[in-house]
Amino acid sequence: MNLMLALIVFSPLLGILVLSFIPKMQESSIKLVGILATLPAMVLSLAVFSQYKNGTELFEYNLKWDWIHFGISEGVFEIPFELGMDGFSLIMVVLTSILSLLAAIASLHIKKEWKGYFMLFLLLEVGMLGVFVAENLILFFLFFEITLIPMFFLIGKWGYHEKEKAAYSFLIYNGLGSAVLLIVIMVLFARTGTSNIDVLQQLLTADAGHARITDSVKMGLLLALLVAFGVKLPIFPLHTWMLRVHVQAPPSIVMLHSGILLKIGAYGIIRFGMGIFPEQFTSIAWLLATLGVVNLLYGAFLALVQKDFKMVLAYSSISHMGIVLIGVGALNEAGIQGAIFQVVSHGLISALLFFLVGIFYERFHTSHIGKLGGMAKGMPITAGFLLAGAMASLGLPGMSGFVSEFMAFLGLFEAMPVLAAVGCLGIILTAVYLLRAVLGITFGKAHREFTSVSDIRSFEWAPVLVLVALIVLIGVYPSVLSEPLQATLETIMLGLGG
Repeated sequence: MNLMLALIVFSPLLGILVLSFIPKMQESSIKLVGILATLPAMVLSLAVFSQYKNGTELFEYNLKWDWIHFGISEGVFEIPFELGMDGFSLIMVVLTSILSLLAAIASLHIKKEWKGYFMLFLLLEVGMLGVFVAENLILFFLFFEITLIPMFFLIGKWGYHEKEKAAYSFLIYNGLGSAVLLIVIMVLFARTGTSNIDVLQQLLTADAGHARITDSVKMGLLLALLVAFGVKLPIFPLHTWMLRVHVQAPPSIVMLHSGILLKIGAYGIIRFGMGIFPEQFTSIAWLLATLGVVNLLYGAFLALVQKDFKMVLAYSSISHMGIVLIGVGALNEAGIQGAIFQVVSHGLISALLFFLVGIFYERFHTSHIGKLGGMAKGMPITAGFLLAGAMASLGLPGMSGFVSEFMAFLGLFEAMPVLAAVGCLGIILTAVYLLRAVLGITFGKAHREFTSVSDIRSFEWAPVLVLVALIVLIGVYPSVLSEPLQATLETIMLGLGG
């Protein structure tokens, strides 16, 4: 039995165990353990990625244990503990483990109660990793819920001025989304007797009579899934909670929220919506593509008028998640591959930009664009990385943002050219609002002397260098992602009839 996936998912618990024995006054030890505890998951996930590139099949890492048995009048229901991955899952696990380490380093900007912070941080990592390797829906739901609890406290206790309001908004919206998701899972489990994702795909794409689920029920379940994951993504108009979180949560947590947690929505739509209900998904693809264009334009227009850089990035996230929906709605290989690339690309780019926002806020206690002017002179290295992040976000060739946007729009132009032409306005607006904000920060009027302000410090180099390197790597060598995704894309297209 291969325990690699279990070790990856639960390795952060070792850090929680060690932290529980360290007195809260020993801040340096807590910081060190908190950061080091994220290393095993990253090392192991990169080892799996390397072994896969060298020819090891991913099914060799599958893990299945007997877990829950219960009997009712209709028979015995079993819920095994199942972990496994495909190419998409592998990429998301690697992304999660890398961003968790970088966010842990960024957490050195946190000023108080390190012990509780890092224990919640590591629990959040367990939930995020588990979501992407869960092989049945009930286990997926449990890991999904695990992410909500630490996020609520990390926002509410270590956030900024309106942190409690942001934390409750997060909990209420995501809690309602979870409730809808639970209803879908329970209906599927009651009708089919299984929660295994692969078995459900086989049952629901074969004979509806065997699964005892009619086409109308399937459509209802798919729409419910879209609502549940649409809250997480988020899809307009289910987005207002996310704005508060991006502004009020500490930057290290926003790195994970924008980089990973939002992507669970995209992962769910692609893995479960497309995978389990392909026929019904095909019939509403136009709706998803339209919602994607709405997201893209809505986020871009509102980002254009924001004066706070955090709000610019928050609306930018909404806009860029529209590209995911555009790619998914195209229903062709180019579009779906572009959507998955966008999931990874935006995860890296948003993490970089929010890390830089954290540096600015730590130095000047503001993220207002007009008050951050003159950075090119006062903090030239940080300003240079900010410009690099903005160029990646607006889709500069040679960076990951270009590859993802190009493929998503290529797919949509093939399927719905008029809608794609409308969506291109969002690409233009993205360049406008990002350049406006970044140029205002770097070359705008300086409101302070920078003589006592340090540029990037020693521990801040690692996150920016790693993130920029990965963004460029994907931009110049996209095969690093497309090769692992090939089998996943073939399975999706086969289910869609393509």
